[in-house]
Amino acid sequence: MTPQAKMTAFNTIVLREIRRFTRIWPQTLLPPAVTMTLYFIIFGNLIGSRIGDMGGFDYMSFIVPGLIMMAVITSSYANVVSSFFSMKFQRSIEELLVSPVPDWIILAGYVCGGMARGLGIGFIVTLLSLGFTRLEIHNLPMVVVTVFLTSALFALGGFINAMLATKFDDISIVPTFVLTPLTYLGGVFYSINMLPEFWQGVSMINPILYMVNAFRFGILGVSDVNPFVALGMILVFITLLSAVALRMLQRGKGIRH
Repeated sequence: MTPQAKMTAFNTIVLREIRRFTRIWPQTLLPPAVTMTLYFIIFGNLIGSRIGDMGGFDYMSFIVPGLIMMAVITSSYANVVSSFFSMKFQRSIEELLVSPVPDWIILAGYVCGGMARGLGIGFIVTLLSLGFTRLEIHNLPMVVVTVFLTSALFALGGFINAMLATKFDDISIVPTFVLTPLTYLGGVFYSINMLPEFWQGVSMINPILYMVNAFRFGILGVSDVNPFVALGMILVFITLLSAVALRMLQRGKGIRH
């Protein structure tokens, strides 16, 4: 394929993904916005007023970066896993596989589509948070890099989950039993400095902890971990998952019988 044809194929996949989730916005964009608003009200206002300051900031300001990142993670993952598995289930993926489109273009198209939804949800949640607290960006490049890399990472995870899934129940296992516990235990609602030393060490093996804290550093300037180490870890995970996803796509894992 010529470079122009590759770009056309890439743009087609991305635009199809964007049109898909914007067409059904009451199912894809509205629920996360409502959920995060409830978090702001319940945890930020009601419970936060009793907790007081955390990390040198009022509790609402402290949890906002984590909640934004939570929305980005879940939305990026959900978009790719649901879209790609639906194409597998309907067997429309076969039309894409027999085309001359390179595998890396297919992967990049779906990942960017997932990122579009994740970043869109993150933007919506950020706007909602302004109704509850005032955000002052401490390090804008760190904010932008962290949110883009995290969105890409979990879009890749959603792609791999979709390839391995054999039924619709399989695409809900990882979000329910892996992503949700790791997110809640990833420092979204608390600083790990509050934990006993043993549990602080256990928390360090949670990859989402690094993403949340790198993003929090970008917004508030405080972090429980080195934010640059966190970015390095995210890049390593992206490289590994990209290699795995591309290898699976080349071998037709779960899509060629």
